[in-house]
Amino acid sequence: MAQDLEITGNDMIITNAFIFDPFIRALNLEAQVLFQEKYGAGEPSDEMIDAIRKDIPAGVKRIIAVGGGTIIDISKVLVFKGDWSTQDIFTGKLIPKKERDLVVVPTTCGTGSEVTNITITELKALKTKKGLALDSLYADKAYLIPEMLKTLPYKFFATSAIDAFIHAMESYLSPKSIVHSEAYSVKAMEMILEGFSYVAKQGEDSWIDKAKLFLEASNLAGIAFGYAGCAAVHATSYPLGGSYHIPHGEANQLMLTPVLKMYKEKKPNGKIKELENLIGRMLHVTSETALTELFALLEAIYPKQNLKAYGIKEEELALFARSVLEGQQRLLQNNYVELTEEEIVEIYRDSF
Repeated sequence: MAQDLEITGNDMIITNAFIFDPFIRALNLEAQVLFQEKYGAGEPSDEMIDAIRKDIPAGVKRIIAVGGGTIIDISKVLVFKGDWSTQDIFTGKLIPKKERDLVVVPTTCGTGSEVTNITITELKALKTKKGLALDSLYADKAYLIPEMLKTLPYKFFATSAIDAFIHAMESYLSPKSIVHSEAYSVKAMEMILEGFSYVAKQGEDSWIDKAKLFLEASNLAGIAFGYAGCAAVHATSYPLGGSYHIPHGEANQLMLTPVLKMYKEKKPNGKIKELENLIGRMLHVTSETALTELFALLEAIYPKQNLKAYGIKEEELALFARSVLEGQQRLLQNNYVELTEEEIVEIYRDSF
């Protein structure tokens, strides 16, 4: 990869020290290097991005993002030129222009961000997360290297792979899905459930045996939701991340079950029936028990808690629902069925 890119001093590698030391340091590359953790822990925020932007030297022509979702989402924004604030870009006050190329090397198996035009960040002052979708956010090049997943702790594998499954599932159910996106969705779900079934039988450490499978499935899921979008699971998860800093994949897993239950209650004989048939075949169970078996498998991969366990108060659920309706229409328009504010509150309550 390094030879192919012809890396020079005009390149900026954005990564983490725990990735740089075992995989990159010995290459003695000319590129400048910036470690994301210097600017804060956790998932991307507007404060983090603004601070990193100020430290990028003049003359950097290409950003090389080597890392997980945080690294990639931050790096996507850093391709823009001019003097801007992250909040202005994500709230639509400013439409930025691209001035740098972007190369992405994912080191998790969840975001699929290397093939999407979407980036997500927390807006601290607004206490929520927002997504930005612009064609200028597509990577110019991306490399899938399964060996780069070897530093990934089990928890981050589990939550990122569950996130990838949700990408595939939500894009399959989306009214924007087309034949092409459905093919990617179905193949990604099939690969991830094959891998999860293996890990559930062989134990946590066995996931690395399937690293290539999960990395490729995440990529396919990214292509799928690049076509058809994510929906209510992601939309309802964002206030959990913004207000309580619940990691993205973990928050999505919390909302998956109640969202699918609401979908099935409102429209049981539509495309969700097709989803049940597919998952039933993939898990070798009946379509009637498919969702129950799916939830049990995900629980075996990573047991989830309820919202109360994170310190969330019941009176906040209505506030979350209102913020979703006001700030996440980009996602809600991809719902399998339309959801009212009261139904979104019920979704939260079901996970409370």
